[in-house]
Amino acid sequence: MSPYQVCVCFITRRSEQGVRQVLLGRKKTGLGLGNIVGLGGKIEPGETALQAIVREIEEESSLIVEPTAVSEVGFIRYAFPFRENWSQDSTVFVVDAFSGKPAESDELVPDWYDVTELPLDGMWDDAKYWLPQVLDGETVHASFTFGEDLKTVTESSFDAA
Repeated sequence: MSPYQVCVCFITRRSEQGVRQVLLGRKKTGLGLGNIVGLGGKIEPGETALQAIVREIEEESSLIVEPTAVSEVGFIRYAFPFRENWSQDSTVFVVDAFSGKPAESDELVPDWYDVTELPLDGMWDDAKYWLPQVLDGETVHASFTFGEDLKTVTESSFDAA
């Protein structure tokens, strides 16, 4: 287990036209600067992953989610052998019930994307391997190793859920 524990959540809704969308955000600071990411972040000492994701969603987007509405859908281990302090374990969540309207924060600029048109080219390289499936209702238990460029997945493995 990595000493760096994080969580990420993919918030979904139906647009006025009935199209399923997911809230993602462009990172303004820190690890992944400039990337489009799911909402989330570091799990603080004494916090569960669920408590952390509820807090992070509000901090990053101003949206309020009830813990009972959040579903845990996976766990991903990230290895960065060329920058060990980036290695982390991430609990993955989805939620489709929230209150409020997304607002820009110090950390990211949130925006809605059609689930069928994910901006995978602007996301971390690993997202293309698992995010569409998670948004389609599947669970993910995987490990990804990033190469010397710190951007490209060089190894991946998926475990049975």
